Amino acid sequence: MITTVERRYSLDEYRAIEEKAEGRNEYHDGEIVPMPGGSLNHSRIGGNIFSFLKFLLRDSQFEPINSDLRLWIPEYRRGLYPDVMVFASEPQLNENRNDEVLNPTLIIEVLSSSTADYDHKDKFRMYRSISSFCEYLLVEQDEIFIEKYSKQCQGWLLSDFNNLEKSITLESIGVELPIAEIYRGVVFG
Repeated sequence: MITTVERRYSLDEYRAIEEKAEGRNEYHDGEIVPMPGGSLNHSRIGGNIFSFLKFLLRDSQFEPINSDLRLWIPEYRRGLYPDVMVFASEPQLNENRNDEVLNPTLIIEVLSSSTADYDHKDKFRMYRSISSFCEYLLVEQDEIFIEKYSKQCQGWLLSDFNNLEKSITLESIGVELPIAEIYRGVVFG
């Protein structure tokens, strides 16, 4: 019987690797997990949302950030890369690092068949440990369908959307996000 030993990495080792990596990798409490590449629809949707929010929020206290910045979740010792995050004030840096933040208000994930379950369950559970986090959008890339979770006193309220003529009210940042803008230029199979 052959035994394989899985290599565990310290957070400092991961950060050093990530600074030089050509692709992005998540940190899962000692494991380095390569992130899969995205599709054209995934890129269009993420870019549409980011650029629309960047324009809408340009003169406000809110700042959208794209998927290049790592979110650190201390309770789970995870470093993740959400597709879009919005901060209600200045992003709080983890240990004064300029590549890790702690305090998003809104997180948006564009779903793919390989990540949908992870985004719905494990990531959402981890995100909920962030005290500033109060709104979550999950956007399908292969059909017009969006789930919005809003933090309430008794838990999280789910709303879903599937009509290009409608908009999604993002209470946490005080804007309307037209569904047609999310899916602008997206071609379904």
